[in-house]
Amino acid sequence: MTSKLDSLFRPRTIAIVGASEKSRWAQMALRNITSLGFTGEVIMVNRSGGEVFGQKAFRSCVDYGKPIDIALVLVPAGVTAMVFDDLGAAGVKNAVLLAGGFAESGEEGRKAQEEVGRQAKKYGIRVIGPNCLGFANFIDRAAVWTGTFRHPIGTGSIAVISQSGAVGGAIHHYAAQQGIDLAAIVSTGNELDIDVCDSAGYFVEQPEISVLALFIETARNPAAFKQVAARARELGKPVVILKVGRSEVTAKAAQAHTGALVGDDKVFDALCRQYGFIRVNSIDELLTTADVASKIGKPAGNRAAIVSISGGLSEICADIAHQNDLPLASLSQQTADRLYEFLPDFATVHCPLDLTGLATNNPEFAEKTIAALDDDPGVDLIVYIFEVPRDDADKTAFAIPVLESIGRGAAACSKPILVLPYNVKTVNESSRDIIDVNAIPYASGGIDLGLAAVARVLKTVIAMRESVPDQGSEAEAPAWPDALPRSEFEAQKFLASFDVPVVPTTLAISREDAAKAAAGLAGPVVLKIASADIAHKSDVGGVRVNVAPSDAANVFDEIVGKVSAALPQAKIDGVLVSPMREPGMEILVGVARDPQWGLVLALAIGGIFVEILGDSSLRLLPVDRKTIGVMLRELRGSKLLQGYRGGEAVDMARLEEVIFNITRAALAAGDRLEALEVNPLRISGSRIEALDALVLEG
Repeated sequence: MTSKLDSLFRPRTIAIVGASEKSRWAQMALRNITSLGFTGEVIMVNRSGGEVFGQKAFRSCVDYGKPIDIALVLVPAGVTAMVFDDLGAAGVKNAVLLAGGFAESGEEGRKAQEEVGRQAKKYGIRVIGPNCLGFANFIDRAAVWTGTFRHPIGTGSIAVISQSGAVGGAIHHYAAQQGIDLAAIVSTGNELDIDVCDSAGYFVEQPEISVLALFIETARNPAAFKQVAARARELGKPVVILKVGRSEVTAKAAQAHTGALVGDDKVFDALCRQYGFIRVNSIDELLTTADVASKIGKPAGNRAAIVSISGGLSEICADIAHQNDLPLASLSQQTADRLYEFLPDFATVHCPLDLTGLATNNPEFAEKTIAALDDDPGVDLIVYIFEVPRDDADKTAFAIPVLESIGRGAAACSKPILVLPYNVKTVNESSRDIIDVNAIPYASGGIDLGLAAVARVLKTVIAMRESVPDQGSEAEAPAWPDALPRSEFEAQKFLASFDVPVVPTTLAISREDAAKAAAGLAGPVVLKIASADIAHKSDVGGVRVNVAPSDAANVFDEIVGKVSAALPQAKIDGVLVSPMREPGMEILVGVARDPQWGLVLALAIGGIFVEILGDSSLRLLPVDRKTIGVMLRELRGSKLLQGYRGGEAVDMARLEEVIFNITRAALAAGDRLEALEVNPLRISGSRIEALDALVLEG
């Protein structure tokens, strides 16, 4: 399928604009184009003409007189915009802008970048950069890349996209060092036009690409980001993301507890869980995880059989698997009997499987073990722990027969198989030859990084295999035509209109009203100040619980007096009178607006203790009931919902329905809503009530 970006990422003609033999960038770009084996046309453009790097230099792209797919522009920021008149007149389709000094440098740079953007738009030229290194497509051997290449350069199925040129270069170097072949690498820089989403959206559609690995500092187009995520999930292609900014917390909806839960990075974590992104914390994890994902594909399940030749290594692997929630396969008796046909009697046949040191002198053990595990229906994936030697002749002679056996076993195996060294090992020419000759499915990250990567990938692959909920249709809600509620009393009525059960409440505007309302309720009551100006009523003495109906009038006076003294500027509407409920399970249901991602749903255990416990689950709206169920199960306190230690089990279907209706109310409020919070939502079996509600308008 032809894409509009094919001429960019699969060019046939490259122009180096501002080419000079004195320019290190021009030298680097031409060296990369040549070393990668580009078979298209490369032209030099220089205002002085003459000869550059042994070939004719044209004074302009127009002078070349033939179509140009892409121009690598090496001129300074101050004159970059002027170049576009020539590019436009020549019909150049795309440009890579290397220079810095644009928006990242201040106001003047921002204005210069805007002018370049206007010029590019005028001529319909797509732009990567500015302030970037360009890109390299290793599949088509096309590079407009001004960083250094490490050789040899193989061709893999991982597309790397980085907003940072320096980090992109570091990723490429690490990949080369670790023997991880890439399919493409893109540095998007300031993203004047082409951004991470455009690049990812292009490469996710390419049949040669199986995994995307992204380094991002910010998501400039959240809607496009979610579209790419959904498409990657639809195609079953894992997306591994290294995003900076974990220490930053966005202060929003400050009046609501939810604002303490929904920080920008927590929201991004929620996005990753919701759309199946694999989030990591370092370049090592990024590439190791992408490498593992590209090699193990899509196992039928998540049960791993780990094999080694050492009891100590097996124990280490067991601990790492446990730490990363990687399920170990339980071997069948038939498999155990088959293994004992060649393993010594003192071998213990369970996962992780220790073949004992005898396996080093009996290389056929490897092939036989792989075959036995392949036939076991309880095994979904095989991870073989073994070193690939580098230059040591003795180690090579010792290891080669075993590696040959592993290679034969892997070739005949119907299940995904991965070989990991004991620790992180660089791959040199010697070890690379061994891996390639024996077709070893090798990931050089070692057992720590490697098994953690296996666990991450399996979790995501299993999640992506589940049907993707139709989040939009089920969560649609009619727009709320009226002004948003300002007080708790109005908020309760607002929620009730969306079939959210709320505690019966009367607004008392006098002590006599309070006494009458309390007398009409069976048993003790709760009195709360009614004011749109006060979010947290208990902090100013605005809440009294377990009040006898006979005391309601006096308590009314006490509450109004305390609040008036504490907040004389607050407008007091009266006091809310509600029946006192027996203790029960309490959760917070909050919706807050994130400036990037829109409305975010937060669920948390604990009522007033929610911030202390910090036990929350987040998702971007809209969500469906199934997703809400997943969120509830993610909470550390979820056992309490299941009737922990004799407690009454919660009607989960009913709870999911109520929370879903709260999200409908939030969506109906539209862009006016800053936050909506029900805290607590009281649960006792099938009886669910909102005891307190807050709506904040943006």
